[in-house]
Parts: sequence; C-alpha cells; structure tokens
Amino acid sequence: MKQFLVELDDRCARDLERVAPAKDRKRAEFVRLAIRRAIDLALDRATEAAYRGTPLSPGLTGDDLRGWDRDNQLARRPRKTRVRPASRKRAA
Repeated sequence: MKQFLVELDDRCARDLERVAPAKDRKRAEFVRLAIRRAIDLALDRATEAAYRGTPLSPGLTGDDLRGWDRDNQLARRPRKTRVRPASRKRAA
C-alpha cells in the first residue's frame, strides 16, 4: 500500500478532525473512502463527456441501449444444475 503526505488548510483539517477524529483511528479509512469517491466521480464525468461527444447512430434511441444484450455471453447467468439423489429402489 502506498502512502501519501497531504497538506490541508486549517479549515479542512479542523473539519476532518470533527468528522474523523484521529483518536478514533478512523481517519485513514475516511480519507481513503473520500479519495475513492472523488476518483469515481471524476471518472464518471469523463465517461459522460465521452458519451455526449459521440452521438448515437441514426435510428437508435437511448431506450435501445437500456439493459443487457441478451446475446452477450458475459451477461448470461450460468444455469444452476440440480443434483438429484440416486434413485432408491423399494424394498420388496
């Protein structure tokens, strides 16, 4: 795991101490989650911008793109095979 040294302004440090006090030992997890959320939001914005930059093919609408493609092998759930007990013969 990598470590980063980050400088915070006084207000941010004060607010961080309020929501994730160092004495509770939850600060590192709080910061990791906050960074992960910020990264996810930034990636989502980039993906949205890419989709907006590439219009849909003629004749397609947003409804055409909803849900899974039924022909996509990765979208199919494998069927559960049921194990049947060996047949029992009746005693005569």
